[in-house]
Amino acid sequence: MSSGASIDFTLGSRRLASVDRALATWAFSLEDALDGSSPLTPPPLGADGLRVLSAPQSRIAEIEERFPNHLLGSRQSYGRHYIAMEGNSFENYLAGFSSKTRSTLRRKARKLAKEAGEYTLTEHITRAEVEAFLEAALPLSAKTYQARLLDAGLPDSPEARAEMLNKAQNGQMRCFLLWVGKRPIAYLSLPLVGNTLVYTHLGYDPEFARLSPGTVLQLIALERLFAENAYAYFDFTEGEGAHKAMFGTDSIECSSFVLLSPTIANRALLGARASFDGAVEAARSVADRTGVLTKIRSALRA
Repeated sequence: MSSGASIDFTLGSRRLASVDRALATWAFSLEDALDGSSPLTPPPLGADGLRVLSAPQSRIAEIEERFPNHLLGSRQSYGRHYIAMEGNSFENYLAGFSSKTRSTLRRKARKLAKEAGEYTLTEHITRAEVEAFLEAALPLSAKTYQARLLDAGLPDSPEARAEMLNKAQNGQMRCFLLWVGKRPIAYLSLPLVGNTLVYTHLGYDPEFARLSPGTVLQLIALERLFAENAYAYFDFTEGEGAHKAMFGTDSIECSSFVLLSPTIANRALLGARASFDGAVEAARSVADRTGVLTKIRSALRA
């Protein structure tokens, strides 16, 4: 069974161009990645091959051996951050931060309350509560940096809404909204897969960005989730990020990549992607040394 996928040309997290391919998807859950002894059962190949998401580094050679005639490319490597929650408490979790970081987190919460006004957090679990969450969060998501620049806002399609509501019906959603007065300023959406909370969407109102509402929301939500004593992991999924690295307690080295059939077109595509990535990395190195990189990131968020 194949599905639509693309080979993306990205600058940081921003997609500049993409080329469509018919690929099956093979995504490793956090438990899959951590359990190095589990057998690999890939799906049937798509017409152009396979997209592999968050494969643990220790198993990539084994994956390549299963597809000796395919081209491996478009590879991105990263630490997959997560929080080990089982048998842990919020107090012990906080103790894992440095005293400086704990002080910074408290200061962010005080600053938000002082400059924006007293804030509240609402939790949304049932189907009706998740419907209310979507009504408030979707208009907010459309304004966020994540939606405007990264194509990573809260999905607003009938299919995505139905999936979230069905999960809520089965007790498999945990959603949070941070409010200042009657105005939602940040949201967090967490599907529950087995005993693992999956970090899928976090966004905040850009007008409040300097007050770190996403950080404040994340910490309060974690305090409530630890109190439930019902989860094994909080999975920050694939991709690096300062937010994930700060809040995660552990990480496992993973890679995402594609395995394409060895056609001339696919060879050319992967060659172009590799050349593009090399040019971006060279430019990034120069920008980092000269201090331009920080200015570019600020401009992209403006």
